Amino acid sequence: MTVPAQRVRHVTSFEALRTTPFAGDVNALCWERTLPGDYAEVIAQLGPGSGIVAIEDARLQALPLSLDGQRAAEAMLADQALLRAHELAPALNCIYDCVRGPDAGLVPTDVLSFHVDSAPVEVDTWLCTYHGAGSEGLANEAALRKVDQPEIRAALLTEYGGADDAGFAEFLSDCSYDLHYAPVPTAHPYPFGKFSLWRIATQWPGSPVLPCIHRAPENTPDSPRLLLIS
Repeated sequence: MTVPAQRVRHVTSFEALRTTPFAGDVNALCWERTLPGDYAEVIAQLGPGSGIVAIEDARLQALPLSLDGQRAAEAMLADQALLRAHELAPALNCIYDCVRGPDAGLVPTDVLSFHVDSAPVEVDTWLCTYHGAGSEGLANEAALRKVDQPEIRAALLTEYGGADDAGFAEFLSDCSYDLHYAPVPTAHPYPFGKFSLWRIATQWPGSPVLPCIHRAPENTPDSPRLLLIS
């Protein structure tokens, strides 16, 4: 896995992932690992679906799985147990389809766009892809806020119908336009990969580091994803 060394720090345990502080240029922590089991079998036993479906523990435990399928289910349940033990609220989702619609607008605000997560209080985002395409990250120095690009800002000012003032800044925030980024021409997004558990920095008042820019991949019902997020 090739990642920008100045932004991502690799750790070798859950405890290090949980306790290592974000500082300096580092705004993403990655516990790279290999997990046992047949995750495709879990997908198959979940059956067809659409959109994003939350998979509760009881449903996962009740699936008629082979030994390899059971190993996969146990690994996903164990990750959720680890996070819950530290007062986090993980969710396991089967993402059957995540594609951008034709009415996304000038600044799409879906998870397919490079964006940062935002919160009013200190909080991190945790995520792990077990099956399907993985998320991507983008170094902050390889990205520009879309609302800072003159042609986009001018168009949004027209949409707002006012001056480029505090009210416009509030409008950008209310619409989440100010959380979305475009890669510069020389940018090289980095993969979050499969099975790696990530903890990434969000945008919150007083954060000591820049938030981690990332996005979800597009996928269709023939390529479902299993994603843990908290």
